[in-house]
Amino acid sequence: MLKIGEIVQTVKGIVETRVSLVKQEIQEEFVSILSRLVLLFVVGSMIMMSFIFLSLSLAFYLSQVTQSPYLGFFIVALIYLLAVIVLYVTRDSFRLQKKAGNVLDDFIFKSRKRKDNHE
Repeated sequence: MLKIGEIVQTVKGIVETRVSLVKQEIQEEFVSILSRLVLLFVVGSMIMMSFIFLSLSLAFYLSQVTQSPYLGFFIVALIYLLAVIVLYVTRDSFRLQKKAGNVLDDFIFKSRKRKDNHE
């Protein structure tokens, strides 16, 4: 017959093992999410820099075409103003919010969804 002390020790060992496994899984998930956020920040920064240089290039090109030192920059500013107005008007669009949320959720929590699909 098994002694109660041995049963308690076995259960205690199983619980401790399970707790350490859960801790390890949480750590791995945290590192995965953090690395994806850092990657998202780096990619976003690179896209922003490219966008700035393309905007300046377009402004200088339009300035040469219009032969006016400021008109090209004014046209590019109007394009941005138009984009801001469109974004402002569509700010309450549930469909756009849901799509943007899904894209970010898929990118950041990708590893968790892969695990859920394999189980």
